[in-house]
Amino acid sequence: MFYEKVATECIDDASIPWVPFAPYSTDVLVKYFKLDPTRGETITLLKAPAGVQMPKHHHTGTVIVYTIKGRWKYAEHDWVAGPGSIVFETAGSSHTPLALPGDDEIIALNIVQGDLLYLNDNDQVIAKENWKTGMERYLAYCEANRLIPKDLTAFGG
Repeated sequence: MFYEKVATECIDDASIPWVPFAPYSTDVLVKYFKLDPTRGETITLLKAPAGVQMPKHHHTGTVIVYTIKGRWKYAEHDWVAGPGSIVFETAGSSHTPLALPGDDEIIALNIVQGDLLYLNDNDQVIAKENWKTGMERYLAYCEANRLIPKDLTAFGG
């Protein structure tokens, strides 16, 4: 069987750079572990300082967020995610992420399927993020910083 020949891989966190999540924020950083064009999925770490608010966005696919450090919430919900919590976001949901002020920086593992559509105050789409835009951001960062990029489309690349 083909699946038996797929190698199990381990990605060293230190081998992947933190990339500024520009143009949305230069304070928010993303570490891209996997950018999967086949499944339209990204696996990333996100790091944000306390008190930062990101733009409202809409998900076309599901999202799983595991919080490693800090506390955050969505402006549209009452719950607060802290270290060790898992947030499951359904496809078709929209929300505005807030890193709570006065707390530690936020570090969260994100598994995102599909597009994130960033919205203005009238809920009109102003930008789209997905595996491809992540790859463009990662490659541009590597080029600007003279880093040899890894193949993030496949584990072990």
